Amino acid sequence: MSIAILVIGAASLLLYLWRRRWIDALLVLVATAALFLLVTGWKLPGELGTTLAIDPAKPPATLDGVRALTLTGDGLRAAQWQDLPARPLAWTMPASNTLRLDFPRRLALGRMFTLTVQRGDKAPARLQLLAENGQVLAEVRGDGDLTAQWLPPLAETLELKARLLDGKDKLLAEGPVPVVVEETLPLQVRGRFSAPSFDVRVLNDLLAGSRAVIDWQVTLGKTVTRSETAREKMDKPDLLVIDAAWFERASGATRSALLEQVKEGAALLVLGGNANDSAVWSRSVQLALRPQSADATIGSLALTAAPLNPAAAQAGAWLGSDAVWSRQWGQGRIGWLGAADWHRQAIKEPRALALWWQGVLDTLGVQRNEEVNWLAPEEMPLPNQRLEVCAQGVQGKVHFPGLGQTLEWRRRSDRVDASCVAVWPRQPGWLRMETQGAKPMSAQLYVYAPSDWSLWQAAERRDATARYAARTLAPATQNQGALPGWPFAVVFALAMLCLWWRERR
Repeated sequence: MSIAILVIGAASLLLYLWRRRWIDALLVLVATAALFLLVTGWKLPGELGTTLAIDPAKPPATLDGVRALTLTGDGLRAAQWQDLPARPLAWTMPASNTLRLDFPRRLALGRMFTLTVQRGDKAPARLQLLAENGQVLAEVRGDGDLTAQWLPPLAETLELKARLLDGKDKLLAEGPVPVVVEETLPLQVRGRFSAPSFDVRVLNDLLAGSRAVIDWQVTLGKTVTRSETAREKMDKPDLLVIDAAWFERASGATRSALLEQVKEGAALLVLGGNANDSAVWSRSVQLALRPQSADATIGSLALTAAPLNPAAAQAGAWLGSDAVWSRQWGQGRIGWLGAADWHRQAIKEPRALALWWQGVLDTLGVQRNEEVNWLAPEEMPLPNQRLEVCAQGVQGKVHFPGLGQTLEWRRRSDRVDASCVAVWPRQPGWLRMETQGAKPMSAQLYVYAPSDWSLWQAAERRDATARYAARTLAPATQNQGALPGWPFAVVFALAMLCLWWRERR
């Protein structure tokens, strides 16, 4: 339509110019221009008008004079949107499939590494987790989201690899999966037991295998006690472990002293397999216990239930999960382990037992807090793109040897108790950072190559663009920024009327 208008207008203009009718030629020019602008919906340039079309490859540095934005494709990264003020955005999210990866960037030795691939496509697929030498560490098949697990044997810095294949073994996606496996500070554990059992010895072995500092006392008789002295001074143990019989036989002052330790921040785990007096627990910690049948089982490992257990998953302030009921007690927590005979799993399923015990300790929130807690980045770090490095428990400055930069930590209002710095990595690979001060701490952060996990990058861009679009009350439309059509229609009509009048004269 626009080409036909230009051709007809040009022919009419040349005809009037050949006949030397200058005013009529000017009217034809005005009418042609007005009709062309009316049909095409002409827009002013972004700097002078109201709408700017963003090129994802070259995002704008400023939006001065721009009232609305238009965008096609996956959008921009979160760091790029943060530099721009809020403007109405006309954007339609692409319908193509993406994927998202979820895995821990830092992992304590002894913890299970879990990689989850969230897919938009629900067709059957196969996920492989590969070592640096290409050996398959874990493999899963299924529809929709896929999760692979692997237990690291050593504390080291790893650049694993993940591969996603469809049902016909066609490669869908592939890329690095970096993780830092760290040695953790050993737990300080104090145990007091009044009824010796095989359970206690297995628990002692599990804790000793994790390098825990153990202060252990087991009463073997009225005058015989087996003790294991801690290898270092233990002022405030992280975990207190007792069996129910020890607590029931202890004096009131001993019970009060123990609960006072918990109020100050320690975690208390009670092995309920030998409980006999439900009234003691009701009075001391408000835990209502009910007799259990002799053949009752409990938990994910189908263990023998303790003789006394709460009647429901929620018992007042106590909440139960996988054979453990727990509650807050001051600044600490108390846990009731309502399972017995779990030592039998030490022979049949030692790995499953160790992971189950880790879950028990996680329920109580038992961990040694590191002085510096490095926070995972909000999006994939890429070369030559701004990266926010954030950590808790830091002050002063941080040094990046690979960049030759030393920056000062800055507090962030949107991150609780965290400080951040902004850097621009130069190349893919591990980016090393070192805190300054009396006790320097070092860490590593992986920078992905621009070609790594393109579908994951697309998903992050779409999420960031959707969040930016939600910052404005009214979304932009594709017609925003176009000049209104009625002035062009009026100009065209007036020009044609004048031309008609001159022809009739």
